[in-house]
Amino acid sequence: MSKKILPVKNDVIFRLFFADERNVDFLKSFLKSVLKLPDEDYNEITIIDPHLLPEYTGDKLSVIDVKLRTKSGKIVHIEIQLKVTPEMKNRIIFYDAKLITEQLGKSERYETIQQVISIIITEEKLIKESAGYHHRFTFYDSSSKIEFSDIIEIYTLELGKLPDLADGTQLYDWAKLIAAETEEELNMIAERNPEVKPATVKILELSGDELVRDRYERQLKAERDLNMWKRFMESEGWAKGEAEGRTKGEAEGRAEEAKKWQAALADKDAEIARLRAELEARQSSRK
Repeated sequence: MSKKILPVKNDVIFRLFFADERNVDFLKSFLKSVLKLPDEDYNEITIIDPHLLPEYTGDKLSVIDVKLRTKSGKIVHIEIQLKVTPEMKNRIIFYDAKLITEQLGKSERYETIQQVISIIITEEKLIKESAGYHHRFTFYDSSSKIEFSDIIEIYTLELGKLPDLADGTQLYDWAKLIAAETEEELNMIAERNPEVKPATVKILELSGDELVRDRYERQLKAERDLNMWKRFMESEGWAKGEAEGRTKGEAEGRAEEAKKWQAALADKDAEIARLRAELEARQSSRK
């Protein structure tokens, strides 16, 4: 049996792998396989704070997996969300709108707005109307086939649609790497694509680190506990709604659930930062 690895499709491993400045070459290679930007844009990739600033006091603080700026100022947001939920498309548009509005100060002009690009990676099917695993969406008139604007571009990458046989593209191998769960799968990718091979070595390195594996296991447990709590709160909310009025019960359940999710996100961010610092300290001591 092939040895299990820590999969990049796990959001903690994804951020440790792609949001680390030491791995920026991997990030560039992945971006080139997905996007069609001018070559010079990839020459300077700056990883920035993944938090989206709330516009008003009390607004929801949103967190995305990886956020970066290209040399020309384009904002790229990468999010891995394995399960597809009914509100997911609207949430993606909401995030992109935030990335647009947070660029403007009171005195700035609309022509200064930089392009916002989202790469959304899922395991389940997001675009059910197509068998393709990769799509690009913009503001587009389908009847006249005219693009109104590309100020927002949304790229989708659906791991569950990947064919068994390689299609010869760099994107296929990167998608397979993100989806991989065993060392055997990584070795197959490395043999097929020398450019992606260094990334497979890095994943094996992360998978062999006890600190990272411990964080991964604790995150899985936390997610199971959170899902259990969520189901409990939903049942309690419905029960309360039956007794005191369904609308009030649902609202209370949603408010409590939102608080729990916000706390979970904050804990995860802090844990990833702590883990990255420990890894850096360990590597420095070995030099």
